[in-house]
Order: sequence, then structure tokens, then C-alpha cells
Amino acid sequence: MLTVAGSDQSFMRLALKEARKGIGRTSPNPCVGAVVVRDQKVIATGYHQQAGTPHAEIHALRQAGESARGATLYVTLEPCNHFGRTPPCTRAIVAAGIRRVVVGMEDPNPLVEGRGNAYLQDQGLELTSGILEAECRALNRPFIKYITRGLPWVVMKAAISLDGRISYQPQQGGPITGPASLHRGHHLRNRLDAILVGNVTVMVDDPSLTTRLPHGRGRDPIRVIMDTHLHIPPSARLLSLTSLAPTWIFCSKDVSLEKIKRLSRTDKVVIHQVDCGSDGRVDLVQMLQILAREGVLSLLVEGGATIHGAFLTQQLVDHINLFIAPIFAGSSGTAVVAGLNVKSYGEAIRLQNVHYSRLGQDIMVEGDILYP
Repeated sequence: MLTVAGSDQSFMRLALKEARKGIGRTSPNPCVGAVVVRDQKVIATGYHQQAGTPHAEIHALRQAGESARGATLYVTLEPCNHFGRTPPCTRAIVAAGIRRVVVGMEDPNPLVEGRGNAYLQDQGLELTSGILEAECRALNRPFIKYITRGLPWVVMKAAISLDGRISYQPQQGGPITGPASLHRGHHLRNRLDAILVGNVTVMVDDPSLTTRLPHGRGRDPIRVIMDTHLHIPPSARLLSLTSLAPTWIFCSKDVSLEKIKRLSRTDKVVIHQVDCGSDGRVDLVQMLQILAREGVLSLLVEGGATIHGAFLTQQLVDHINLFIAPIFAGSSGTAVVAGLNVKSYGEAIRLQNVHYSRLGQDIMVEGDILYP
């Protein structure tokens, strides 16, 4: 028989399962799941589906109806206690007659930060917090970074050969990994808010940077292009897509108005002019700050090599997905990272919380970045 603590963990796992349904769809809000339990039986579930729509708790409470009175509510994130685009969830919880609330983690948003939990306790509800907190925090790492540091969660992704190459010849595209890795890469695009490449990748590969999953299930990320001097041609495929997602191009403030007009032919193409860093290229931090202000909580950096090197050198990458194919591409190919200078083992950037997955003949290495 489950203890109270074991029962709480079990129901919180169900709430986390609900919350994961919103991954890639809720920005700039967090992913949240809720479960209403009465007499150890689940009577309602809900998850936050999109910013500006009802929160997870509201969906679950509406589904439960009068059965919510005297029940326990499990929610992965502390209920909000302020008016935003929707009313406070705490008031709805009290009005529904919930007896006990079990919370996964406190909300790091300065507008909440414990006030939701405190309000519920002041109203006489029994409250338990910190159940499966690590799992709840892991689910919302992009939101936590966004709300505390004003920057998106950055994931670096690359397909490489055994000898660390992303191409066979300089300035030449072509597949490295197999179809299973390609499919997993599209799942990443579906889960993250935006995808970034440099102008060289655009000119060599002419990519669409869309999400292509079976039965049209994918959601296209915002396409972000780093092009300091606006070299990409007006004929680039991503400038004329019918995708709902826009294309944002970041360039230097010195770029002429004529060049900007040449590329911004529709309202789906937006040019952002920013400062340049000491390397003469687009200032990465300024670009990331703009993305965060526009509600981008997560960014998939797909390269190329110079982009990867710049992000790693400035310690802006949080997580890595490397897809490794069982081939040798040879010494003429382009290395996965360019411009990163490491002098010793102690200075090396490494991964922690590492996971390995078999994808057909390929291996995916995934982990969190640990900087020296």
C-alpha cells in the first residue's frame, strides 16, 4: 500500500506527464500540469496549452466540477496569485473547494515567488511543496533561465562523423547521419521555440529550417539567421516559405537600408540590427536578449562551425545534442567547432548528466554543458 509521500509522488508523476503535453507550445509561459484526486482516484487532469489561455489548474478544476470540493490538487508549479493575461489560479482553487494542494516547485517568477503558496495556506488549505521538485525544475529549465536571467535556454545540435566533421568538403552540404537521427532532430525543432544558423549554412545548404514530422504533427520554430553583413541572397528558400513561423535575421547596425529592403519583402521576414562584438560579428548576448524579450524561451543552434565555436567560447550553450555517424569524413571536411581555443584538459568544456541513445546506426550523445 502506498504511503502518503509515495502517493504524492505517484500523482505528481501524472501531473508531470500532463505538463509535457505543452512542451514547445506555452512560451513565454512555463509548462504546467495538474491532477485532481479524490479518495486516491484521479477525477480530472489538465495542462497549460498556450500563453493567454487557461492555466493547467483551471482546465483540471473545470473538468472536475463539483467533485473538486474536498479533493486534492496536484500541480507541477506553484499556482499564480496575480492578474496577468488570465486571472489568478489561487482564487479559482479556493472557490472550487479544494482541501489540499501539492506543489512540485515554487515559481521563480518575481510576481509569484512563494506568494501563491502563502495565499492558499492563509485561506486554510493544506499545502505540501517540493514533491518531485528536481523533475519539475528539469521540465522548465528554459522558463527558469528566461525568468531569472532574461536569456533563452540554448541547445547546440550537430550531426558529425567519427572524426568530428560536419561536412566532407569545405562549403559543401550533404548528409552525415541516417534517417533516424534526422527524425530525432525534427522532434527537437518541434519542442524548441526557435532555430538558429549562420549565413554560410543558408548559402551552402539553402535549408527551410522547418519541422517535418509524420501526419503534419510538427510546429515550425522561429527561424533565426545570423548574417552580419546581410550576404544571404533574396532567393534563399527560408525567405519565401508559407510557414506560420517568421524568419528573423540579425545583422550589423552598419548594414544599408537598401540591403534590408532587398530581404524584408514580407512581414514574415524581420531584420534586427544589433551591435557587433569584438570579433566583428553580431553580438550574441544582445541577440539572445532580444529573443527573450520577444518570448523565445528556447533556442536550437544548428551551426555551422563558427557559430558553434562562438557560442561555446562565450559560454552561452546550456545543453548539447550530438548525432554521431559511424563514418570517417576525412581531413578536408569542416570540424564541428571552429574558433574555440582550449589549452589543457582542465580548461576543456565537458558534459554532465550524459545520456546515450542508439538511433539506427548512429549514436546520440546528450548532456548539460559544464564550463571550466
